[in-house]
Amino acid sequence: MSKQTDPPTPPSTLRPEATLATSETRPEALPVQPVRLRLSDPTPPSLGLVPLRELVLLPGMVTPVVVIRPRSVAAVKRAARLGTPLVFVTQHNAEMHDPERDDLHDVATLGRLLRVLRFSDGSMRALIEGLRRVQLGDIQTTQPVLRARVGVLMEDRGESVEAEALAAAVQEEFLAWTRSGGKAPLELEPVVQNLPGSSRVADYVAGNLPLETEEMQKLLAEHDVPARLTEVRRQLARHRELAELNTRIHGNVQAAMDKNQREYYLKEQLRAVKEELGQYDPSVGDIEGLRARVLESEMPEEAEKEALRELERMSRMHRDGAEFTVARTFVDWLLDMPWGKVSTDSTDLDAVETILDADHTGLHKVKERILEYLSVRQLNPDGKSPILCFMGPPGVGKTSLGRSIARAMGRNVQRIALGGVKDESEIRGHRRTYVGAMPGRIVQAVKRSGSMNPVLILDEIDKVGNDFRGDPASALLEALDPEQNHEFMDHYLDTGLDLSKAMFLCTANQAETIPPALWDRMEVIEIPGYIEEEKLAIALQHLVPKVRKENGLTARRGTMSDEVLLSVIRGYTAEAGVRELERQIGKVARKIARRVVQKKKGTGAVKVEHLTELLGPQRHFSDRAERTDLPGVAVGLAWTPVGGEILFIEVTAMEGGSGKFRVTGQLGDVMKESAETALSWVRSHATRLGVDTKLFKERDLHVHFPQGAIPKDGPSAGITTIVALVSLLTGRRVNHELAMTGEITLRGKILPVGGIKEKVLAARRAGIGTVLLPKESGKDLLDIPEALRDSVRTVLIERVDDVWEHVFDGGIPAPAPSEAN
Repeated sequence: MSKQTDPPTPPSTLRPEATLATSETRPEALPVQPVRLRLSDPTPPSLGLVPLRELVLLPGMVTPVVVIRPRSVAAVKRAARLGTPLVFVTQHNAEMHDPERDDLHDVATLGRLLRVLRFSDGSMRALIEGLRRVQLGDIQTTQPVLRARVGVLMEDRGESVEAEALAAAVQEEFLAWTRSGGKAPLELEPVVQNLPGSSRVADYVAGNLPLETEEMQKLLAEHDVPARLTEVRRQLARHRELAELNTRIHGNVQAAMDKNQREYYLKEQLRAVKEELGQYDPSVGDIEGLRARVLESEMPEEAEKEALRELERMSRMHRDGAEFTVARTFVDWLLDMPWGKVSTDSTDLDAVETILDADHTGLHKVKERILEYLSVRQLNPDGKSPILCFMGPPGVGKTSLGRSIARAMGRNVQRIALGGVKDESEIRGHRRTYVGAMPGRIVQAVKRSGSMNPVLILDEIDKVGNDFRGDPASALLEALDPEQNHEFMDHYLDTGLDLSKAMFLCTANQAETIPPALWDRMEVIEIPGYIEEEKLAIALQHLVPKVRKENGLTARRGTMSDEVLLSVIRGYTAEAGVRELERQIGKVARKIARRVVQKKKGTGAVKVEHLTELLGPQRHFSDRAERTDLPGVAVGLAWTPVGGEILFIEVTAMEGGSGKFRVTGQLGDVMKESAETALSWVRSHATRLGVDTKLFKERDLHVHFPQGAIPKDGPSAGITTIVALVSLLTGRRVNHELAMTGEITLRGKILPVGGIKEKVLAARRAGIGTVLLPKESGKDLLDIPEALRDSVRTVLIERVDDVWEHVFDGGIPAPAPSEAN
């Protein structure tokens, strides 16, 4: 018999017959001596062995094999020449090239060669026939030909009544399988009906079934004939069921194809008729294609209904009409939205933390919050995404931090610039009744991201304006509310959009311009300015490599040491962030690049003495010692949207006056009232402070806050104003290594103020060693990095009288009990 379905053969083992039979490799037929071995003859104790890959040879089975391995080729040649049988055994692992005894199955098949063809590349193609089952014993692997000891396996209950009944059932079911669409030709029916013996029926039918290698080996190893027939019958039933199912599916597919062909034929006829009448509209085919795409998409039911309704309207419009284009654009927008598509968040918190640390230095609070969010997402995948707002001065990395967070989480990121946006339609979209209508920026960002869970960076949210066209900040309330944004309504789409899976990251410089309702929906994380150590680390790890790469400099050109970078930070920048520092480093790199191109000297390491030539004169100096060298000047601390600043307060007295008091420096009402409060406290304690009370009547006092072009307001300069007034009126100079901040009351109590971290940072940048802070503001020192706390001495004061020992040498005598009001 011939095997109808060749087993799968890996390229390293067998080659397809079509590849071998080419004009370049015409086969040569080898003479094959007949094997003179009857079934009743004893099996020789030692025979040649041919391992098979992904093929099991059953007794009575005839099949072709390709022989490539040298030992197998030698065994086939020897058996063909001597007319001896061979042992064919299946390998456990088909990839094994030189199998040992443990790599072979225990039950093998004794077989003979019927025909052998030899090819020019040394390989052979042989037609083999299985004779009987044998038990594989030891094998010899040291000879050029593999040899094995075998023993004959006797079959149990071979011709019992049970076996004959099972054989008859197997024959009937095999014939039913072939007639129901099985993979065996109908010509096998008379062969199967006339097979002699129950064992032969089991092996023959099994050899014609598309079984896996392990299933065939199991049947070969089964020496109990009824059990073997039972397994073959079970396999037949399974394959017959599959054949019937395939026939039924094929019939259904054919019926559907016939129906589709009929519809296509009728539609083509209708199209031809309309063309003859001049009524054919090519857009009809486009509409049907769009309708199919809508039905196949994963858009919500509401959006699908809206799209189908528009397509129905389009079918009644002329394709050249304006409304047709509007409707088509709307349907395209719905189809382009990433309905049902989400990116998988990274679950490796250590990897996320590594990415965040590599991209940004410091910012521990932000990183900790992101890791907390990812931890919660793993425990509760359906949890709501947070709405985070990064608040801080320009240049501290708020926007780039958002991109880094998206990269660490494995999400797509889109930035929405809100600076200067005044039209509500920019957020919610335009209604489709308007010409040129389009969705809002949020919908556009979701579409560009390609997923429903992107990271959306709402940049400069504090700079959103409003006018007669609406209030964009109010439109953001729905998008930034976790309780509502699962059904965000865009005017253009006019259908609910689920934004609950998206992560919103907002950035802002100041809180004053953000509406309270919007502020309440965000979790604000303050990002203060960087200290010198952090700026230096950022420059070394990020800015210098980035600038060097952008300007085409190698690692040995334009190198900058820590000392040089610190000189640039102190002398050429005065900022909370690092943007100006990056510009200065870029300026140095460009001048070095020019020298390299012009082949001039000075392209190596940059030294401190080179900075004047490369960057120009130093821009920033510490002039606090000169400015406080005279009485009447004190150093205060102020908070600005771009970080903290030191603030000089100057007081002068003019003779020939009448006791007038004047405050200048473009001050707000709160700051003017604070200065008047300071004067009132000084006048009420003049005697104890050693101030001549006549001065308040005979001289006019003028308090000035320099940098008059910059608006200033707030009560935190109260204590500094008192110190400046007392310094002038007593003729004592203030310690120029000291700065202070705090609001005062008429009773001399110092109240807490905000922006402590930014103010301490400003003092550190200015080289001030001691800072006086209100006692109740001491809790804010915990937010200051330890390195900054160690470099600046902070003194907590509760009353005005606590200041004197720090600002004046020797202080001022303590107040009498009656004066301590």
